Amino acid sequence: MVPFQKYLLILSVLIASFSVYNYSIYTAKSDFGTIHLSKNAQFGEKLWLKNNCNSCHQLYGLGGYLGPDLTNVYSAKGKGEIYMKAMMNSGIKVMPKFNLSENEKNNLVQFLKEVDQTGFYPNTQAKIESIGWVTLKYRNKRYEN
Repeated sequence: MVPFQKYLLILSVLIASFSVYNYSIYTAKSDFGTIHLSKNAQFGEKLWLKNNCNSCHQLYGLGGYLGPDLTNVYSAKGKGEIYMKAMMNSGIKVMPKFNLSENEKNNLVQFLKEVDQTGFYPNTQAKIESIGWVTLKYRNKRYEN
């Protein structure tokens, strides 16, 4: 076999392998896991996205920086459901008043409750192993209705 043809064959095998691998990665639905949000929390998540809350607030440190991170607002001392609804009712400083219905506020609070149960941010109790693997500490509570 001529060296050029040998390299062409190797390159073809690598490209075919890469294509099959990428197809399997990007079309697999099982890699995303199961949705563990209750129906109310799913409606709350839609409200979160519809009202673009992440442009000002963060979940797990991802989002805007105008407002506070809301990952653990439900379980934070002095905060909770009443506090969150008060902020949604009246807004504060630069936070607008959204005129949400009581049902919409309940769904948004449910979404934030269920986000709160997934972990801590910042997760200062994470353990980083020498091989680079990170073990996170999760909460054990479930707030689902």
